[in-house]
Amino acid sequence: MDHQTDHIIPLDFSEEMRNSYRDYAVSVIIARALPDVRDGLKPVQRRILYAMRELGLDPKKPHRKSARIVGDTMGKYHPHGDSSIYDALVHMTEDYSLQLPLIDGHGNFGSIDGDGAAAMRYTEARLSEGGMALLEHLDENLVDFEPNFDDSEQEPSVLPAMLPNLLINGTTGIAVGMATNIPPHNINEVIDGCIAYIDNPSISCEALRKYIPGPDFPTGGIIINSKDLSSIYETGEGRIKVRAKTEIEAGEYGKKNIIISEIPYTIAGNKSKLVESLSTLMKDKVFDEIADVRDESSKEGIRIVIEVKKDRDINNLLNGLYKKTALEDTYTINLLAVRKKQPYLFSLKSLVQEFISFQQELYTKEYQHLLEKANRRLELVDGLIRATNIIDLIIEILRGSSSIKQAKECLTKGCTNEISFKSKQSEKIAKTLNFTERQADAILTMQLSKLIGLEVLKLKEEHQTLLDSIQNYQKILGDPKELFKIIKGALRNYKKRFGHIRRTQLADLETTDYIEEFKIEDIYVLIDKFGYTKALDAAAYSRTAKENLQEYVQTIRMKNTDKLCLFTEEGMMYQIKASAIPRCRLKEKGTLIHNLCKIGQETILLYTCLEELFESSLLFHTKNGFIKRVSGIEFETSRSVINSTKLDSGDRLVSIIMLSAKEILEQEQKVILLTKKGLTLGFALSEVVELKKTGRGVKAITLVEGDEVVFTIVLPSLEEAFEYNGKRLSAKKIRMRKRGVEGQKVTLT
Repeated sequence: MDHQTDHIIPLDFSEEMRNSYRDYAVSVIIARALPDVRDGLKPVQRRILYAMRELGLDPKKPHRKSARIVGDTMGKYHPHGDSSIYDALVHMTEDYSLQLPLIDGHGNFGSIDGDGAAAMRYTEARLSEGGMALLEHLDENLVDFEPNFDDSEQEPSVLPAMLPNLLINGTTGIAVGMATNIPPHNINEVIDGCIAYIDNPSISCEALRKYIPGPDFPTGGIIINSKDLSSIYETGEGRIKVRAKTEIEAGEYGKKNIIISEIPYTIAGNKSKLVESLSTLMKDKVFDEIADVRDESSKEGIRIVIEVKKDRDINNLLNGLYKKTALEDTYTINLLAVRKKQPYLFSLKSLVQEFISFQQELYTKEYQHLLEKANRRLELVDGLIRATNIIDLIIEILRGSSSIKQAKECLTKGCTNEISFKSKQSEKIAKTLNFTERQADAILTMQLSKLIGLEVLKLKEEHQTLLDSIQNYQKILGDPKELFKIIKGALRNYKKRFGHIRRTQLADLETTDYIEEFKIEDIYVLIDKFGYTKALDAAAYSRTAKENLQEYVQTIRMKNTDKLCLFTEEGMMYQIKASAIPRCRLKEKGTLIHNLCKIGQETILLYTCLEELFESSLLFHTKNGFIKRVSGIEFETSRSVINSTKLDSGDRLVSIIMLSAKEILEQEQKVILLTKKGLTLGFALSEVVELKKTGRGVKAITLVEGDEVVFTIVLPSLEEAFEYNGKRLSAKKIRMRKRGVEGQKVTLT
């Protein structure tokens, strides 16, 4: 037992979790999610490009299967799953995501509409010219190499990118506790900004914006708050608003069309969803001005057509579309990148500064490499020229030597032991020879054709060229200004190769609120037995089969400018604006009526619309036998809740009957009351006095203790029967009173 406990290491759980999570977070930040500020690449992107270079997939070679590229990348450098590698490869082919695609894809690599790429076994790829620009000079020891995940291969820690890829192509990445979102920029502008910084390292961020005024998205569009870019580029974070580019065209029959030719960068790869959302807004009549939506995009470019109905305010419609669709969207900028294996938030100037500093390092190493190479070659050329001048002696040494080693020692150290010479003079000269090891090797392997006069002349010309080159390299390495001239020349060359005009327009535009062009129309409010409420337009209602409407206990026809009025047995009236009632399809559930007004658990006796109420009167009757008639005009109010009548303590409304003007004028209408104990009474409607809504009413029937009115109905005088609780009663047997409040006993069976 003691032996086992010797191997148990006690750890604090919280400390272990903290350390493990920190290690995980650092791994995600540095090794996966964030780009290196120098080459602008995430590790997976860098490894894909390097693996493709090792496969020899330069722009002039045939495409290779994507599955082979993914396999090499995963097996040698990036053991994190093939799907993430292929997704990164696909992204680097997208000309609608990158200003300068790094990979040339062949096959179905998706589209700006939102179509996904085909499986990796079907697509092929090779490096693009842009990708090769990041890999140039990789064999010149300009960058450090490090072991891969299992120490079986070497991979570059950073690519010798002599192009400002991070600013040109931008990037997006989500790490642990942080995220990066660097927008793409115009190639010409970024290079001009880099050159401006080289010429004036103390240039301010605001002055740098004269060269790099703002992001330039491959999808174009308009940045409408360019005034905020100064602070964004200064602090490294902020938000910009990107709007689609639109124009107005004349349509058929006097209509006008809104043409969308450029979309916001935020929906690049989701254009079809934008078109779908526009179509949904049209079908749901959110924007009644829209007659049709069509996507007429082609290889020539984006063309989304919104057909607008005749004589509608197009600018107002556009304001609404900007507000409710992705035609205007927010892009969050966060200039976060990795520097010396630490995440930093950069400003625009510091990003340029880091790139130029990296270029100084690269070009210094490159010219040191060129200088070393030239010196090595000069050494050999010097040796060969000297050898041609004493070629007879060298031949004599070779003939007199018994081995190559013996001849080499003579050439390098002047050792003549055991070598046969034709004369003492030759031996004496041989003892003065002091060729270097490399020169001796070159001499021993020299072809006889090098002794031709023309070849000797070429050696002397090469000698002079090497001297000039060495002098030039030393000048460049010794003077920073000369080095910067080289850097600027290379950048200008990239500008000629890859540059293009700006696509995204910078502007400062005000966002105007949408003013809804309201059209008065009929709607039908449907309420089911659970209280779920919704509104249908007249067209949708007319198309609905009657059997599908049977589940609704209330159907109220009203205008969309009207109000729905609810009267409860507690004597309250609630109003709901028609605009607050959700427009739904018939199959949708709707919203509980209790959520549309503060009605609580009260029992609703009457549903009507305010317009109909104005043209009617209401007959109120309480359980204690009070009755009154109130004109509908009494209920005109801007308040959402009012008292519809006065009730004594313990009293409540039994019924509220809506009477039309015709019914009120008709003298032959009668009111019939029924009580809980079976008492009945009838009287003429004309006997009911009209009161204010604040009145209690008059006594309609005398009730014995424990009795109450349970039912009230208004009938034409000629009507002989009516129904109550499923029972049919004779109206002729109910006594009509002239005066007094006595009733007649009937059996309710």
